[in-house]
Amino acid sequence: MPRPRNILILGGTGDAARLAHLAVEAFGADAVTTSLAGVTREPRPLPGRVRTGGFGGAEGLATYLTDHGVDRLVDATHPFAATISAHATEAASSAGVARLVLIRPPWRRESTDRWIEVDNMHEARYALDGQANVVFLAVGRKELEQFKDLLGFRFHIRLVEEPDRVLPVNDYSLTIARGPFTVEGETELFRREKIRTVVAKASGGGSGYAKIAAARALGVPVVLVRRPPAPPGPSVATPEDALAWLRDTP
Repeated sequence: MPRPRNILILGGTGDAARLAHLAVEAFGADAVTTSLAGVTREPRPLPGRVRTGGFGGAEGLATYLTDHGVDRLVDATHPFAATISAHATEAASSAGVARLVLIRPPWRRESTDRWIEVDNMHEARYALDGQANVVFLAVGRKELEQFKDLLGFRFHIRLVEEPDRVLPVNDYSLTIARGPFTVEGETELFRREKIRTVVAKASGGGSGYAKIAAARALGVPVVLVRRPPAPPGPSVATPEDALAWLRDTP
């Protein structure tokens, strides 16, 4: 079985980082490149090569794949990164490169969960009507604009880095912290900040699950935005399975 010569991982997630470590151990640092969008100013160090910034759409990514001799592409982006996943699907097809989607498994609803499931962030905003007014807004910085005109709520927001400007919501408190987080830690946060409602994306996997488990334990309702459909094509749920695909794909 021929070894991959040049692997491109579309990253920015914990699973992508784990795969980068596994792939570098298996194939060497020169064979692995992780691409980051550049949203985080100081990302954690990664093994192998790292590139930062966009590609210029599907056409730009296809050109990159061809020009750099990429022979394996792993889309390990966030489940809500639908645009880059669509570009990856189109670019891999155009360039004739084998592509895999590494997508974390969805969360399973338990009988004591108080989920209010919605299809998008716009619906999440209006789902807060009638909910308790101290809200953990766990949706990412780019989505905060959806909640900017809401009055009568106090939001708690957690970011990886200090923001460079005032956040676009009326009343908020802020925590700067980088995961992974524990159920115990999230429970303590909920109690300290008096969180009574959570807004979150249904990202799945283990990295964000602690807040869901804490909400369940405390009886806190969660407005949960359903994730978009997974891109077409082969997919796996773990970095270890992605490594096996890299080894076995001809």
